[in-house]
Amino acid sequence: MIEAARKESDFTVVTIFVNPTQFGPNEDFRKYPRPIERDLEMCAGAGADLVFTPEPEEVYPNPFFTKVHLKGISEVLEGASRPGHFDGVATIVLKLFNMVQPDAAFFGQKDFQQQLLIRRMVKELDLPLEIRVCPTVREPDGLALSSRNVYLSPEERVSSLALNRALRHAETRLRGGEMKLGKIRREMEEMLSGTANVKPDYATIVDPETIAELERPQKLQVAVVAARVGNTRLIDNLPIELPH
Repeated sequence: MIEAARKESDFTVVTIFVNPTQFGPNEDFRKYPRPIERDLEMCAGAGADLVFTPEPEEVYPNPFFTKVHLKGISEVLEGASRPGHFDGVATIVLKLFNMVQPDAAFFGQKDFQQQLLIRRMVKELDLPLEIRVCPTVREPDGLALSSRNVYLSPEERVSSLALNRALRHAETRLRGGEMKLGKIRREMEEMLSGTANVKPDYATIVDPETIAELERPQKLQVAVVAARVGNTRLIDNLPIELPH
């Protein structure tokens, strides 16, 4: 994302902030990876001009009453599994936009629902910036890069590849002409649940602009999955474009 930003920007700012308001009470806020020295080295190596790392007290002065909520999109898939998560995401992203005042902001495709929510917020609130979505970066074996991958044991790391396999299976089935999306969903769930250490949360196919679950294939759809691999919750997605 830094490299993409540098190609079209004169000055690139990276924000690093582990946001407490998007973590639920039983989630991993306190142990979430914070390798700040390594992050700073990577940002410098990629060509970032400035790294903004505010303290929680600066971002959320006490008392703090404001919350941003996007109805509908905040309440399904990740929103259903993590109530309140997207209110925290929308609020912190809006605050960081106001703090940094960017002309363009770059987000990753891996957090599909998040980038959709941010794009919609920017459009509906008439924010003076453009959103760029960068393709998901993967390990050579297909696992999407994530801060939470460090939690995986060697055995769980192997099991985690089931997420990408399920997505690729959906792509193969759709491009092979399968019209029954319910059947594909069941097959995706079976691939996940049939893998050791993997407990699926959801596996489905949605519209890329509304995130509504689709009843039939269309020109562009997105397969989305979430599962616990051991104690680690992972998400992934794959846009699937059909020729008709």
